[in-house]
Amino acid sequence: MRGLEVWRLEDVQPNAEDLHSPVVSCLCHGALSDWYLGEIASCRANLDEALSLAKKLNDMNGLAFALAWAAAFGQCERNPAEVDRLASELIELSVRHHFGYWQAIGAIWRGWARSAAGDTSEGIPLIEQGISDARATGSLLSLPQFLALKAEALHLADRTSEALAAINEAQAVAERHEQLWYLSELHRLRGVFLANLGLENPQIEASFCAAVTIAREQKAISLEKRVEGTYEEYRRQIASGSGERGRLVALW
Repeated sequence: MRGLEVWRLEDVQPNAEDLHSPVVSCLCHGALSDWYLGEIASCRANLDEALSLAKKLNDMNGLAFALAWAAAFGQCERNPAEVDRLASELIELSVRHHFGYWQAIGAIWRGWARSAAGDTSEGIPLIEQGISDARATGSLLSLPQFLALKAEALHLADRTSEALAAINEAQAVAERHEQLWYLSELHRLRGVFLANLGLENPQIEASFCAAVTIAREQKAISLEKRVEGTYEEYRRQIASGSGERGRLVALW
């Protein structure tokens, strides 16, 4: 917020040395922070302004940055059609300007969108190739989240054991590199996968409880609401006797 104030009040101009316009970065980081805090309208407004400013400033790398973050918001809101649209724009922009990293990120988002819409046969290879290409650049940023997207797609393809392995890898990466902002969601997804594999109740309970605790500690209101909804569904199914084995807890 202070960065935005400086830019707006002091008419700061971007420098040629900047990777992308700092104001675009401020808006995007502010947007996702708003989402975590449950301020959805403010999140949308910040992302819209980031996209608009990047275009106005003719900042193509900044535009790629904003498109990727807008896709992340679409995924947080479980909107595959919007994510697919943004991913297509990001890939087209990246091909045109030779943005190898952003092209890889676009492939990941497109893969998640296609998988979430029911086409896992196309979606999973896109996610896997995107992760491989992103890793080849040397970047580990957001890797835990991208591995979680892969896990979701694998689960939707009835490959839940593989999905669980992807979540375990994501958590290991998150803890090793202290990228803990997605940790609550990793625990929630593990609980979902364990429940759908029909494993022991204490493991499932521990995963959901860890997800709730982490979300509350991080004041991630949106993630807290999500895991509480999933946990409530799981307990309802157990109480009704329908939660013994088989596909139990919904992914979203």
